[in-house]
Amino acid sequence: MTTSSGVSAGGIERIGPSSTADERRTLREFLDFHRATLALKCDGLTDEQLRRRACPPSTLSLLGLLRHMAEVERTWFRIVFAGESELPLVWSDSMDYQAAYEPGDCTWQEAFAAWQAEVGHARRIEREAASLDVTVHAERWGEDVSLRHILNHLVHEYARHNGHADLLREAVDGTVGV
Repeated sequence: MTTSSGVSAGGIERIGPSSTADERRTLREFLDFHRATLALKCDGLTDEQLRRRACPPSTLSLLGLLRHMAEVERTWFRIVFAGESELPLVWSDSMDYQAAYEPGDCTWQEAFAAWQAEVGHARRIEREAASLDVTVHAERWGEDVSLRHILNHLVHEYARHNGHADLLREAVDGTVGV
């Protein structure tokens, strides 16, 4: 069963994962569902609204979450899995992972384009991998990780941050349930 949850956010369609697919397709579809959910949470808001922090002193904002997820995609797929170890982060040359949460004068268009580019790289890298069992050494964590682990981690990371995005969006304009 595949269900559609609508079309929005820069033409991104959120489609529910199949309930009968193999493991790899299931992981891919759950990850794409959560990616689309984050984009939908940001859809239709101004740059100012996307920068709004719902719960001071927290620095979380929808724009910051989108920027953070661009870093997460780049780190796990390009830097860790594909071995592009000299590649800087999207928003920091000094490997400061917290920098993404501070959007500064970054616009929605810039953040969305950077995020979409990293998602495109991630999809290509995942599709080119022979199997979910392929492992690489994650230098930062000092352990080997499989593509299966990375895909599951990304699903977890998006699901967690989409919960934050629910609260942030509701605080901005009252929208719930996207």
